[in-house]
Amino acid sequence: MIPAQGHAGERVAVLGLGRSGLAAARALRAGGAEPLCWDDNPAAREAAEAEGLLCTDLLRGGVLESASALILSPGIPHLYPAPNPVVAAALEAGVPLDNDIGLFFRSLATSDWASHDMPPRVVAVTGSNGKSTTAALIHHILGESGRDSQLAGNIGRGVFDIDPPGDGAVVVLELSSYQTELARALTPDIAVFTNLSPDHLDRHAGRGGYFAAKRRLFAEGAPDRAVIGVDETEGQFLSNQLSEARGDDRVIQVSVTRKLTSAGWHVFVRKGFLTEYRKGRQVGAADLRPVRGLPGAHNHQNACAAWAVARSLGLAPRVIESALHSFPGLPHRSQVVAESGGVTFVNDSKATNVDSAARALAAFPRIRWICGGLEKEGGLDALRGQTGAVVKAYVIGREAAAFAMQLDVEAEICTDMATAVARAAADAAPGDTVLLAPAAASFDQYDNFEQRGADFTAMVRRHL
Repeated sequence: MIPAQGHAGERVAVLGLGRSGLAAARALRAGGAEPLCWDDNPAAREAAEAEGLLCTDLLRGGVLESASALILSPGIPHLYPAPNPVVAAALEAGVPLDNDIGLFFRSLATSDWASHDMPPRVVAVTGSNGKSTTAALIHHILGESGRDSQLAGNIGRGVFDIDPPGDGAVVVLELSSYQTELARALTPDIAVFTNLSPDHLDRHAGRGGYFAAKRRLFAEGAPDRAVIGVDETEGQFLSNQLSEARGDDRVIQVSVTRKLTSAGWHVFVRKGFLTEYRKGRQVGAADLRPVRGLPGAHNHQNACAAWAVARSLGLAPRVIESALHSFPGLPHRSQVVAESGGVTFVNDSKATNVDSAARALAAFPRIRWICGGLEKEGGLDALRGQTGAVVKAYVIGREAAAFAMQLDVEAEICTDMATAVARAAADAAPGDTVLLAPAAASFDQYDNFEQRGADFTAMVRRHL
């Protein structure tokens, strides 16, 4: 555990007692503060009280006013579409808002760091799609190279649950827009922006607000080096804003749509081959086509970003390439769960928006596509023209019929996962991929995308 600094002897309110909130409360207590905790879920309060944490209604008269800060969990809105009632009360009372990420960055460095030959480094990864895979891949490459690395944030452990990093260690964080938009301190050594596509628009009052939340990691975080995906306008703009000149190699541009060879530092993929250019000449390369854990252009973008980070940390190209081949991939993200009779079954339940689904559909040649769920804002129009590899769609979800009507491919309404898997597997021929890439949220039928992916995997195994 890392003790939270800066609040010793103070009361600090903590709203939301999930993984990150509970870890923040423990860290505050370890740092000498008195956390005042609350969660609307009685079970969460009971779990906190079992650890000796004080749970009290933060809206009760005088409680918030006695606190020096309010630490919010990521899912709790503080501005759009409307502030949570506790947040509204804190704003009225002038109580500063923060989250565990801001608290973590203010607490990480201690006096012990003066004895390190090489200070620990923090790599922070954000973006719409590929954050988890990129962060996990960076962590994997570092581990395979013998570097001390810990993975936390929006993946793995809460940031305060990691061990204090030692000499030359690296902390790799995946950060969502919910985390970057509110953190009062953002000071990564290396920051990564994968890409941007419409998501969480109600929470951020539109695409501009969503991008602004991501941009804070760079504009306010001032990393020593920024790795920026430039295949969307927002990434090009961010790269431009961070560069002092055309050859500024503090910014590493990443692309899977075009060759980048101008002045500066670039990592790009063309036809499955990753190439690194610096100051106008090639300095590294790798063939990604046989890398089983990273199929498709979207995963090649993740590989580019991870490569750029690893090179920034001093790793040699041959070391990075070797580590790429041993990366197993992440559950629910282009995860091969079975192969039978020449048919491959792939779980990409994390493809919860249209853009991530389109990327998954571009990764395989002949697809039996299982899709559907709780449709997100903006509809499915952006998928038109992206379904050339789809032989047939098998639609799940409570509104499966309405979802199917928006697709530009043959679609069968299955409603539930068991039916979809059975029908897709029965229709599949050797060379086909049965792909779960829902292009929708899971909450109409499942608690989360992990549960949906686990159901797909279970149904595949039952069928086989």
